[in-house]
Amino acid sequence: MAMVFDEFGRPFIILREQESKSRVRGIEAQKSNIAAAKSVASILRSSLGPKGMDKMLQSPDGDVVITNDGATILEKMDVHNQIAKLMVELSRSQDYEIGDGTTGVVVLAGALLEMADKLLDRGIHPIRISEGYEVASRIAVEHLEKIAHKFEFEKGNIEPLVQTCMTTLSSKIVNRCKRSLAEIAVNAVMAVADLERKDVNLDLIKVEGKVGGKLEDTELIYGIVVDKDMSHPQMPKKIEDANIAILTCPFEPPKPKTKHKVEIDTVEKFETLRKQEQQYFDDMVQKCKDVGATLVICQWGFDDEANHLLMHRNLPAVRWVGGVELELIAIATAPTPTHQLSPSSLHNTTIDAGPHHNLADDLRCPPFGSANRRHLIPSTLSYSTTFLPQKPNFSSLKRSSSVVLLWPHKLEALRQPTKTTMSLYLISVQLQHLDLRQQDDIVGLGGRMVSGWSESCDKLAGAAGLVREKAFGTTKDRMLYIEHCANSRAVTIFIRGGNKMMIEETKRSIHDALCVARNLIHNNSIVYGGGSSEIACSIAVDAAADRHPGVEQYAIRAFAEALEAIPMALAENSGLQPIETLSAVKAQQIQDNNPCCGVDCNDTGTNDMREQNVFETLIGKQQQILLATQVVKMILKIDDVITPNEY
Repeated sequence: MAMVFDEFGRPFIILREQESKSRVRGIEAQKSNIAAAKSVASILRSSLGPKGMDKMLQSPDGDVVITNDGATILEKMDVHNQIAKLMVELSRSQDYEIGDGTTGVVVLAGALLEMADKLLDRGIHPIRISEGYEVASRIAVEHLEKIAHKFEFEKGNIEPLVQTCMTTLSSKIVNRCKRSLAEIAVNAVMAVADLERKDVNLDLIKVEGKVGGKLEDTELIYGIVVDKDMSHPQMPKKIEDANIAILTCPFEPPKPKTKHKVEIDTVEKFETLRKQEQQYFDDMVQKCKDVGATLVICQWGFDDEANHLLMHRNLPAVRWVGGVELELIAIATAPTPTHQLSPSSLHNTTIDAGPHHNLADDLRCPPFGSANRRHLIPSTLSYSTTFLPQKPNFSSLKRSSSVVLLWPHKLEALRQPTKTTMSLYLISVQLQHLDLRQQDDIVGLGGRMVSGWSESCDKLAGAAGLVREKAFGTTKDRMLYIEHCANSRAVTIFIRGGNKMMIEETKRSIHDALCVARNLIHNNSIVYGGGSSEIACSIAVDAAADRHPGVEQYAIRAFAEALEAIPMALAENSGLQPIETLSAVKAQQIQDNNPCCGVDCNDTGTNDMREQNVFETLIGKQQQILLATQVVKMILKIDDVITPNEY
């Protein structure tokens, strides 16, 4: 490292502890960075495509992972080089944004860097290479738009979605069951999708697995599966038309928050304390019975005395259920409104409720929920509903009102403090994009969780058509199935497999299929797979290079050649001659002007990917090209690397 002197000839320090650091500059730094990134890409190259090989990774604590998912491989690898970590982040970004194509994006980035290495040897500046790559990526993305196809689907015709998910699953270890798994993934997405808004909330899809059985036993359950069993072995294992009380509060007597000490010196005092504690349990059980609950699901545990009392009072219970599972159960069992009121019936309406007054009678509509259940309003409550077509002026509402305004992307709530506790009821009014619902502001039953025993009065229990406990094998493992729920927008994919590694890999494969189906609902444009889209883009980019007279045309041609790395890797992994196969497919595309010709990895006898039904999402392919180009530009702009020496 060069020594620096001041005007008096005295040396001074620019970089602290420079003797203990190593520094690489200029072309050497760029070459070393490219070599590090290429080494990561070469690891994933053999895992690309339907015939790609799997990798086995062992963690320091002995856990073994077998997968060919690019994001999982790089995540489990212990990478120290900073440039190699950029490739790991690249794969992770593709996984977060699209959910599929994590291997291809790293292979493409490695090919771009390999071509950039050759351009650097020819003396082309890295900035000019970056500019050429940027121009070429825009050309490729625009050409993908031109060759893309749109297909229409609906809930009655999901075959296009299934075919695309089958393409994703064909490269996984579960490809022998790709048809059934693709149908499960698509049906799960369609169950939770809002097709009008083109929105899919994947959080409503729970993926659960249990070792045992075979992969063909994987099923989609329109409800929730909980890895718990009934708290008492003598409780019923099957409950039909269950009303579920969901508790986030402990099923036990209240405990003071301060330090305390109780002295009991007589039998009578001990008996009094025991009776008082038993009375607490009696009141808790009675409150659950009063709201019509036939099953209690509690986030916390309860002791043997409460468990014994629940069993004798014929109230089955499940304890130690996780918070995420409780939320899904609350969503699934929430009663949905069955009647839409006209806006005119609620315009500036004021109702003074008498003793045990029924709101449904005043509004001339059937009660919501079950036919034998009535929603009562206490006599002390003056209930006011104001319909507002525009954003409301909250100051005009009465103090006794409790209003929730649900706008298209925003929830606004106004809670006026009143001492009156209202019963649970729902009124739905819809005008254009406005949905106004009246409800109480206390978290309760009926798809809502009770956080305290004082809040559970006069609430409505959530509904499920069937709750059953199912045993597996000879290990006495049991799981709870909550099916035929009032709101089927929460579903569970239950995976079976011979070992834990198989189940984990199936979960990753299902996740990719779910993401592909979600992307197609967002944007139903597809391109054909088998490397056909990359070859078509390579031809288009190579032809566009002639229109750029500067040095960038070399980088544009290099980009076109790098795009061919994907079909070459597919052919190589399928046991074909890569150069010969690529040349034949490229010539066929140019001759027939058919951008659907790709590599016949499955040896079906045709290169037309339309006949093979091999699809990929347009946004996934575009994201691959854009992300790979961004990371390559970042790596090429690094010309000075300072690292601490290894001792």
